[in-house]
Amino acid sequence: MIIQQYKIVFAGTMGAGKTEAIRTLSDIPILVTEALNTDVESHQKMQTTVGIDYGEITLDNGLVIGLYGTPGQQRFDFMWSIICEGAIGAIILIDHTLDNSIEELESYLEIFQEYNNDIAIGITHADEAPEKSTFMYQDWLIKNDLYHPLFIVDARVKDDIKLLLEALITSIEINYNITG
Repeated sequence: MIIQQYKIVFAGTMGAGKTEAIRTLSDIPILVTEALNTDVESHQKMQTTVGIDYGEITLDNGLVIGLYGTPGQQRFDFMWSIICEGAIGAIILIDHTLDNSIEELESYLEIFQEYNNDIAIGITHADEAPEKSTFMYQDWLIKNDLYHPLFIVDARVKDDIKLLLEALITSIEINYNITG
């Protein structure tokens, strides 16, 4: 069993880039639990996470953080609470190309706020739907009086995902009045 003092969970829609984000950040080869995707109606990708993805990142101060990825399919939602147990925060990734991306964001926030209120949001695949405004996510958060860090990211770009992670850690430090 993998035990980490500090744990951050990656959650969100199938195909949003959770496994890729963990792979991008991790200082170690990641553990993946992917299987052949049988839900091609939801997403056309060949494989999908069916268990837990795991990687680690060591921060500049030497602190090691475990990166845990959840499966994105609703049929595996029974695992989400198990994976979130003991997490210091969560990063939710939403695929911008989905027709119902705002509803997906709303759903994932509602669910994962039950486990932890320290959440950062990454919107992925925005380059694949340039005709669709990304401002709608910010507008929706403000309209719903939610103030989670929000970024448009590419899960394959380390600086993008690291920015998301740093924003989450900064948010946690502010929420718990932790000073360095």
